[in-house]
Amino acid sequence: MSVKGAAKERTDSRLKEPQQYNVIMINDDFTTMEFVVEILVEVFHKDELTAQALMMNVHKNGQAVVGKYPYDIAVTKVRIALDRAKEQGFPFRMTVEEA
Repeated sequence: MSVKGAAKERTDSRLKEPQQYNVIMINDDFTTMEFVVEILVEVFHKDELTAQALMMNVHKNGQAVVGKYPYDIAVTKVRIALDRAKEQGFPFRMTVEEA
């Protein structure tokens, strides 16, 4: 039913993609390579070969982007990884930066 003279509400149905954030893993001399690969596989859902390659990239270059996610997901994954590192006594570090 239409009311004469009523303004039509215009809606924009296009969804905006959420802002993406890079999760950056930082190299240190104490965290084991095995632990880093384990985090990449279990927390970041990388396959074993990709995890090994990323770990070596971090080791050789000092840091590397290991994933790109919406903010909440990025922060959650980093918190899980850092909590596991703390439990095992590693000084493991990661950061989240706008992509």
